[in-house]
Amino acid sequence: MQDAIQLLTQDTEHIHSEKELAEKLKRGNPLRVKLGVDPTAPDIHLGHAVQFRKLRQFQDLGHQVVLIIGDFTAMIGDPSGRSVTRPPLTHEEVISNAKTFTEQAFLILDKDKTEVVYNGDWFAKMPFQEVIKLNAKVTMQQMLQREDFKSRLAQKQEVRLHEIQYPIMQGWDSVVIKSDVEIGGTDQLFNILVGRDLQRGEGMEPQVVMTLPLLEGLDGNKKMSKSLGNYVGLTDVPSDMFGKLMSISDELMPRYYRLVLSKDLEPDQHPMDAKKQLAEETVALYHNEEAAQQARHDFENKFGKGRLDDAELPEVSCPDGETPLIGFVSAIYQDTFDQKRSNGDIRRLITQGSIQLNGEKLTEPQASITFSSGDVLKLDKKRLVRLK
Repeated sequence: MQDAIQLLTQDTEHIHSEKELAEKLKRGNPLRVKLGVDPTAPDIHLGHAVQFRKLRQFQDLGHQVVLIIGDFTAMIGDPSGRSVTRPPLTHEEVISNAKTFTEQAFLILDKDKTEVVYNGDWFAKMPFQEVIKLNAKVTMQQMLQREDFKSRLAQKQEVRLHEIQYPIMQGWDSVVIKSDVEIGGTDQLFNILVGRDLQRGEGMEPQVVMTLPLLEGLDGNKKMSKSLGNYVGLTDVPSDMFGKLMSISDELMPRYYRLVLSKDLEPDQHPMDAKKQLAEETVALYHNEEAAQQARHDFENKFGKGRLDDAELPEVSCPDGETPLIGFVSAIYQDTFDQKRSNGDIRRLITQGSIQLNGEKLTEPQASITFSSGDVLKLDKKRLVRLK
């Protein structure tokens, strides 16, 4: 029992309460452990994986995971942590995203111990009279205790009435599926507590609240998000996953070790070796050992050892004659890496010595260069191309 509690509570931010969790576990019955997700994008990244890995721990101890796909709540948009109203999605967009989202979830979860449900199955059938009854179960004072709502009102920014419905709907999900435990990020604490209140109001034993840290993105500032471009996707190809992880700061590494690999960074390990180990183990986790070793080999060929002849690099058509450097680099970012970089960003990369041709730094932003087939152009820490 103590081993189970220690495992399940490890790396959590908030539990309400550990005593209640112990009481539920002592009964010996499989718990229903809930995670609600709004598939506002089709892909899962390492930030999502923090919660999925905790769910897998419950499954390995014999418990049942209930994954709620918020096909109705996603059309409202979770206001948690938002300073403005989320743009709405259509039901068709949500269902399309949900298909790949659930497929990727099973890279971590045990499919046989996962129940996937859609909250549209009950909300779509709820007549307006029942909506009114549901709203009567909470007060406006409760809703306005949310920090994000309070902050927006204090700054005279609008809070739309449909956003207030979101925590009520998420809470009602817990009543419908009879959850014993609900998992969420730290930004979900308010919503999960509403679920406890609604369950108690229906004469049910309230769910245990378990929140987990939000993983910072590659920039080290904001939480990992596809919309911010600071993410590592679970289905990123091994070389991209490895390269992205090599770009994180040394200060961020201990947190990534804990939240991505569930282990501690060895204090006496050299930062570069530690980062390569983090990247290799993460690639192995979501691909395989062989792919991880190859990704490390290619990375070291590109960036560490200077052996570029046998490294696999994206190929770019070699332009004829003298070519303005800034414009050419901008086109490569856009066409090859699907990333927009301003002329100012590229100018800074040049003056910092990041952009190199065959290992030689190009330091003049206004320069025009004559390239040759076979040249290797390094754009930044993660991206190189070969000209053909």
